[in-house]
Amino acid sequence: MEQEMQYSVKHDIKSLNQKELENLFVSLGEKPFRARQVYHWMHVSHAATFDEMSNISKSLKEKLKECFELTVLRQKLVQRSKLDGTAKYLFELADGNMIESVRMKYKHGNSVCISSQAGCRMGCRFCASTLDGLARNLTPAEMLDQIYRIQEDIGERVSHVVVMGTGEPLDNYDNLLKFLELLSDENGLNVSQRNITVSTCGIVPNMRKLAGEKLQITLAISLHASSQEKREELMPVARKYGIDELMKACEDYFVQTGRRITFEYSLVGGVNDQPQDARQLARLIQGLNCHVNLIPVNPIKERAYVQPDGQSVLNFKQMLENHGITVTVRREMGRDIDGACGQLRRRQMNE
Repeated sequence: MEQEMQYSVKHDIKSLNQKELENLFVSLGEKPFRARQVYHWMHVSHAATFDEMSNISKSLKEKLKECFELTVLRQKLVQRSKLDGTAKYLFELADGNMIESVRMKYKHGNSVCISSQAGCRMGCRFCASTLDGLARNLTPAEMLDQIYRIQEDIGERVSHVVVMGTGEPLDNYDNLLKFLELLSDENGLNVSQRNITVSTCGIVPNMRKLAGEKLQITLAISLHASSQEKREELMPVARKYGIDELMKACEDYFVQTGRRITFEYSLVGGVNDQPQDARQLARLIQGLNCHVNLIPVNPIKERAYVQPDGQSVLNFKQMLENHGITVTVRREMGRDIDGACGQLRRRQMNE
């Protein structure tokens, strides 16, 4: 019990920005440059322990161990696709919770999709992440370390990051913002904000807050339906924030940031993939500076949803393009592994 209390009051050192760390070091009687050295070890060298920090004195290392918690995720499992090299990672957190991350290899470099929460409370019908509800939010350090551990595993730089794994990022707003600050820090991994995408199911008040931050990230809206009725059926969040309110927030986001919105649309066979759905979607987003990413749904055994056939996907795409809308169909990656978000985590939890 005493040990647990001591753990709880330790600073989460990897979640601090460089200035915060310098101020904390000064309060501990240390020079600011020592803080910069430690910051470099964590965010550039990706040290897994304080002992690895070779230019830090033994006495300072002992002080660090006493005062700080160094978040390092434990790689519990990795599945590597034989089809395209996609790798799905299952990481264990310090408290035993588990999260998923995915590394995808593209011509432009390595992209990593990370989780922002352990579990999710949004209840989207086609998503495995939400089946067991929300365990807790992830800290900025736990979000960052997914990228750091993957980068160490593959021995290559990660240049693009997508916050689209388990959890709703805007339901963990403050930690998300800190994560974005640390990820794009020139003294750390220094990932360009233009190479970062944050997905949301449409928590409108936090979309408006995010617009006010004037970041250069890409905001992706999990839309998945073109009518209020159908969206409520697939996504419970739509009962709180209606589709018209969501569209107005998207318009305002573009006005404030100048950043084009991406709409993610999971095509579910016989549910939202019909010609009338495409026409309705075109009317809904007409005039918005946006891009539509069509995603043939990745089936999960707990739901009866199925992928539409290839021709239906192409027809849907063509109808949107006929209305002047920019459309891509997401290339399916990692089909031979637990590809759908939350599948691997849930299978491990239930074993």
